Amino acid sequence: MKAILSAALVLVFSALAVAQGAKSDPVGTWKCEYEIGDQKRTSTLTIMKDADKLAGTMSWPDQKDEPLKDVKLQEGTLTFSAVRRLQGNEIAIEYKLTVDGDKLKGKAAAELGGQKQEFDIEAKRETKGK
Repeated sequence: MKAILSAALVLVFSALAVAQGAKSDPVGTWKCEYEIGDQKRTSTLTIMKDADKLAGTMSWPDQKDEPLKDVKLQEGTLTFSAVRRLQGNEIAIEYKLTVDGDKLKGKAAAELGGQKQEFDIEAKRETKGK
């Protein structure tokens, strides 16, 4: 009886781990939306698996395929940084996003003029048919 109960518990926990893994899988292309000041902005985030590591790019309307740095996924939280180039300036942006199925939600932060500025960011995974 103990063996059956133990086997059942292993199956339940394995199923939960698989379900959680699918819920927090960041691989894919994401359409991001955010506001800075009163201006709505968009970007495209692409996350891929490179062997056993995550990698990716961020694209904005005026800057394409910027490689991501330090891409990590821990307990459903995706973190990375990207460099935004604007008017001859390079701005490092740090991202911390929670993965929830086909949605990302979190914050991005950059230092501008010696002050750290944060903004909310949300994204939806693009479906393969689009």
